[in-house]
Amino acid sequence: MPKLMIDQTEIKDAIDRVVKRTFQMDFNWDWPAGVAFYGVAAAFEATGNEEYLELLKSWVEEQLEDGLPRLTVNAVSVGHTLISLYQATQDERYLDVAKEMAEFLKNDAVRFGDGIFQHTVNSDEYVFPEQAWVDTMMMAGYFLLRIGKLLDREDYFQDGLQQYHGHEECLQDPVTNLYYHGWDNIAKNHMSGVYWARGNAWAAYTMAKGLELIPVSQAAFMIVEGSLRDQLAALVRLQAEDGLWHTVLDDPTSYTETSGAAGIAAALVTRGRLYNKYVQKAVRGILDRITDEGFVTGVSAGTAVMDDAQGYKDTSCKRIQGWGQGLTLAFLAELLKVDDNGW
Repeated sequence: MPKLMIDQTEIKDAIDRVVKRTFQMDFNWDWPAGVAFYGVAAAFEATGNEEYLELLKSWVEEQLEDGLPRLTVNAVSVGHTLISLYQATQDERYLDVAKEMAEFLKNDAVRFGDGIFQHTVNSDEYVFPEQAWVDTMMMAGYFLLRIGKLLDREDYFQDGLQQYHGHEECLQDPVTNLYYHGWDNIAKNHMSGVYWARGNAWAAYTMAKGLELIPVSQAAFMIVEGSLRDQLAALVRLQAEDGLWHTVLDDPTSYTETSGAAGIAAALVTRGRLYNKYVQKAVRGILDRITDEGFVTGVSAGTAVMDDAQGYKDTSCKRIQGWGQGLTLAFLAELLKVDDNGW
């Protein structure tokens, strides 16, 4: 595979613009913040820019003054930021709150089947009985792997693995190897049965990062690696001419969507030089979606499991979104690591 051609100065400038624009947004303690600030933390780790760390600390401190809101599977995603802050500062307060979130998942989160988390959000208006959404692999599954590894808590770690395995069983299509958005365990179907770009990004990116934490001597490593390998082989063959991916992956009449593309590209670059030609194409496509002010454009709004493919195609991609900022930062941060390694 050809070597990736990366301009570090251009990437760092894009990161800086996206981070600063992200902190001009308003966030509650919920998944948009969880993903946005996961990306900011990745940017800090890749660049060493202490300003990003201070911005994260300031936001978290302000939120903690008010106390934690009611926790949900989605809201636990802010735990990623707490782990990163603890690793950077060794301040036990951040770790204590992250532990509280892990204990919520262990003891109180609603489950079905073989211990799979039911998708839950911070609203009594929206309830999804015995539904698994692929988003949970990022929001809770990967979080449990990270905190389990950090604390040497095998119970947390194994629960994180169970979320990976359970969501694979529910959501990965054995024919296409793509991931469906959701599974309804009561109706025993995938609802609209759509292969959604951002959903596949949640799966691909978190499996790629999870493999960095799972010992290769464990059977779980081979299970996750096999799922990801087959998924990525399918995804690269669906990359659009602009370097991105269509929001309905197998429907070229649907728009190309930036957050899903960034997450997929981040998974590809994490897995190594085998995917260089696809990553190279994605670099330009994603950079071209970032404005001078750091607004990542072309990001679809928060998306439930829609009734049909048209619902995804009609979802607005006009506004700035925390998950678009965060997944783009995660991708750009991975690019800096690759350049440092000389790939």
